[in-house]
Amino acid sequence: MSNVRPSTQSFGEWLRTQREAQGLPLRKVAAHLDVDTSIVAKMEKNTRPTTRRQLELLAQLFGANLEELLVMYLSDRVAYDLLDERCSEAVLQAAEQKIKYLRQKSLVQGEIEF
Repeated sequence: MSNVRPSTQSFGEWLRTQREAQGLPLRKVAAHLDVDTSIVAKMEKNTRPTTRRQLELLAQLFGANLEELLVMYLSDRVAYDLLDERCSEAVLQAAEQKIKYLRQKSLVQGEIEF
């Protein structure tokens, strides 16, 4: 089983490492995802977004835990969005609170019967 380290390694770095460790050329991974090889190359460079379905297929291909891949991929997206912002820590704290609020609100609304 593949080790996913969401703390520091980027999703693209992980993808390239896994592909190379298994001796797979870009074209084999691309065929598994049903995309062009240039798409996989861009995914490895963190310049191309990845879909949920592609993450599922990659988890399957490399024997990785899907939730760990999601954490790695989504944390990359957040990190790159906030990289140049001086208030990134405050934004993360506010986002965490909003997520809790929205989940709670969603639960409460889901229980209301009309």
